[in-house]
Amino acid sequence: MKLVGIDYGLVRTGLAATDPDGVLAYPLTTLDLNAFPSRKALLEALAGIIRQERPGAVVVGLPLMPDGTESLTTRQVRNFASRLVHRTDCPVLFMEELLSSEEAAWDLSEAGVRDRKRRKAVLDQQAAVRILESYLHQPECARPVDVRWKSPSQEKQGRPEQD
Repeated sequence: MKLVGIDYGLVRTGLAATDPDGVLAYPLTTLDLNAFPSRKALLEALAGIIRQERPGAVVVGLPLMPDGTESLTTRQVRNFASRLVHRTDCPVLFMEELLSSEEAAWDLSEAGVRDRKRRKAVLDQQAAVRILESYLHQPECARPVDVRWKSPSQEKQGRPEQD
């Protein structure tokens, strides 16, 4: 089964995909938030790429602290993924990630990518590759995105956030 992996960030979002059999992961593209008028536009563009790739599932990296607790970034990724679920026709899964960007930087260094500008352009894609590889090795560790999850601000207000 083909998969799409996402390394969501507040500035750039990296995407990776697998071959149709879901064996090998490769970098796909990077979306720069500054290229979109809003996060909603970013989500729509991302959903378009997912439709074009036609994966059996989307795997989103969930960044946790080293002790397993959640951070502000974790909550932002949860919020992003819950919005993405409504824009795709395939399951969206979380795969816990720890240091995927640091590992991706090491991968690029080992591959001889020294140019800072080039490295920055592909770092998030490589982090998405790492997320997919983690899923391919341990699919039982993935968890479905819970669309009922609410951010702390939503819980206080008792209403869903607007896109």
